[in-house]
Amino acid sequence: MHKYLAGLAMCGLLGASGAVWADELPKGPDEDGTKPALARIAGEGMMNSHAFQYLTELSDDIGSRVTGTLAERKAEEWGAAKMKAIGLENVHLEKYTIWKGWTRGSAEAQLLSPTAHKLHVDAMGWTGSTAAGGAEGEVATVNLFDIDDEIKNAPRLKGKVVLVVQKGQPKKNFMMLFASFGDFLRAAHDAGAIAVIGGQGGSKSTGMNLTHTGILGFDADFAIPVVSMTAEDQGQLERFIAKGVKPRIRINVQNTLTSGPVETANVVGEIRGREHPEQILVVGGHLDSWDLAQGTTDNGSGTATTLGAAEAIMRSGQKPRRTIRFVLFTGEEQGLDGSFAYIKQHAAELPNHLGDLILDEGQGAVTDFMLGGRDDLIPTFQPFVSALENVRPLKVNDKVESGTDTLPFSIAGLPGINMNQETSEYKFTHHSAADALDAQKPDVLTQNATLMALTAFWIADRPERLAAPWPAERTAKMLRAQGQYDELKAFNIWPFGDLGAEPKKP
Repeated sequence: MHKYLAGLAMCGLLGASGAVWADELPKGPDEDGTKPALARIAGEGMMNSHAFQYLTELSDDIGSRVTGTLAERKAEEWGAAKMKAIGLENVHLEKYTIWKGWTRGSAEAQLLSPTAHKLHVDAMGWTGSTAAGGAEGEVATVNLFDIDDEIKNAPRLKGKVVLVVQKGQPKKNFMMLFASFGDFLRAAHDAGAIAVIGGQGGSKSTGMNLTHTGILGFDADFAIPVVSMTAEDQGQLERFIAKGVKPRIRINVQNTLTSGPVETANVVGEIRGREHPEQILVVGGHLDSWDLAQGTTDNGSGTATTLGAAEAIMRSGQKPRRTIRFVLFTGEEQGLDGSFAYIKQHAAELPNHLGDLILDEGQGAVTDFMLGGRDDLIPTFQPFVSALENVRPLKVNDKVESGTDTLPFSIAGLPGINMNQETSEYKFTHHSAADALDAQKPDVLTQNATLMALTAFWIADRPERLAAPWPAERTAKMLRAQGQYDELKAFNIWPFGDLGAEPKKP
């Protein structure tokens, strides 16, 4: 906006005609008529919030919620009941299936030599089992940064327990290495390796004797057992190997994979728009979680924020011009399955969608709005962000967040708006046994829920429509410019073919 004003001054247009040009500048709540309603919503959000109560119920009474399990289905019913109690309309479940279900069993490991003690491990999601009773073998290292060569040399891993390390300089960016890691796991299984110690792409855990579970690709399952090991134990193994000592361990991992698809569902409820109910803003977080703890910060906090935001708007008595559709997605942890299912199920409605607004970065305070590649919206969004300075200083940018339920909307040409958060503590709770209610500060949750309510209502109630879908060509070009092409292509979710590519030179 500053460049725009400077340009007007240079052209001599700020004078008698200044009022005309000022009308064309993006307007914030002070100018667009939304401020009185936002003030009421802010009061309800900050003074009468039940967000932490919702989070407590979800964490303590339901607990972990792996997609497709009985606990996750219980969470769906709970979410629908809360939406009805808040007063949302059209509350329902939108069912879909994921390719396969998975249940964690047991995971144990012992260092047999050169010393003997217990090793702390937990299985990665959608991975397999050792032989009944476990197996023992010598530890052999593979270097993630040379993963293509390691795939070629996989036959050397027969009868070995594989320890994935990171040495030297990577030959690809991390997401491309992560995509290739699945090929390595298949090669290691075919070679007869016993198990793989490596977590998500071979990265060490954060320490504090924590493991971090997770899936190893988009809708990906592997027959070989793969475990996350604590940094303390993995560090010891690496030191032994660096000294020329070959550790020997025993490992026993037992998990269960279903033979076919399992059913799950997104939970949906609405505040219908008073003037343009056909125009829809999706607001949400993901209901599913991992299972080493209560799933509080990933993403119980996002679920509670969504419900708290809906409650603040409902209690304020304010009706937006357009519909706000609150969605608690499932299947996020397996590859954004719930949000991709939503896009598919609502394809006919997408031209009337405004985008989606998601919170899924843990327990920290909101720091900025990522507009999912929509650089055209930054001038429009900035006055609103400036109006929130008394609540919290915030920034806005056009970055795409590909790791949560914003991505399918960005791919569809809509603004997938991520409420980015401060994450210094999230690195410990992420997918770990520390992901419990104690990690979430109630005041931060209340503020985040209020910010979500204010943002959702402003987008839905402002006089002008915020956004419409971009055509595929423009979206593809944006995603390539944002560095998303290689990653999406590697995970088989790039839908645009050659669109957006730079013309080949003759």
